[in-house]
Amino acid sequence: MPPIADNEIERILVVTAHPDDVDFGASGTVAHWTDAGIKVSYCICTNGDQGGEDFSVAREEMPAIRQAEQRAAGAEVGVEDIHFLNYRDGWLSPTFELRRDIVRVIRQVRPDRMLIQSPERNWNRIQASHPDHLAAGEAAIQAVYPDARNAFAWPELLSDEGLAPWTVREVWITASSAADHWVDVTDTFPRKIQALKRHLSQTGHMENMEEMVRSWGALNAELGGLPIGRVAESFKIVPTA
Repeated sequence: MPPIADNEIERILVVTAHPDDVDFGASGTVAHWTDAGIKVSYCICTNGDQGGEDFSVAREEMPAIRQAEQRAAGAEVGVEDIHFLNYRDGWLSPTFELRRDIVRVIRQVRPDRMLIQSPERNWNRIQASHPDHLAAGEAAIQAVYPDARNAFAWPELLSDEGLAPWTVREVWITASSAADHWVDVTDTFPRKIQALKRHLSQTGHMENMEEMVRSWGALNAELGGLPIGRVAESFKIVPTA
């Protein structure tokens, strides 16, 4: 099934496990959306304190570093509204508490579309299936259905915080082995790279990062039937209304 047309979408919420996940997986597409006037918000589940290669940086300093990096990266692709849930990096599970916290953000943002990570392990690309990614994806899809639309799921969100139920119309899943939609991001690829460079603690040590990311995009473009020389990001589209 084709996705809902972008001109019918006003707001999008991206839910990922770590700072930088959205930029590796989908920031070229995010740039297309913000260029089209769509309001995009991020919800980052963990504090990212297990990330980085610099042993001189104290672990307790890493969350603040990574939040600042994600804000700078978001600015590169037109995203300013970023929610940090601050769960412990490496320990994420699809708990009731995580579902509730994602539901809270869904009801605050009221997105027409959500972009989430795959809750299913991709055996063809194991690096995309970090346990935190799987947990964030599972909690996010459960938050979409059935929780966010159900007034009786965490009724305190309505009674105490005034957050009414909300139905997300569509979910895009990244890193899925069942991808069925490809977005040509050739024109926004330079901004994707700039966003990734903003995650200095994570990418500063990478040699030939741009070439590596471009090769992933070229493979996506080939799978999506795009011409040689193009780069793409891939998604599984799930109607959820």
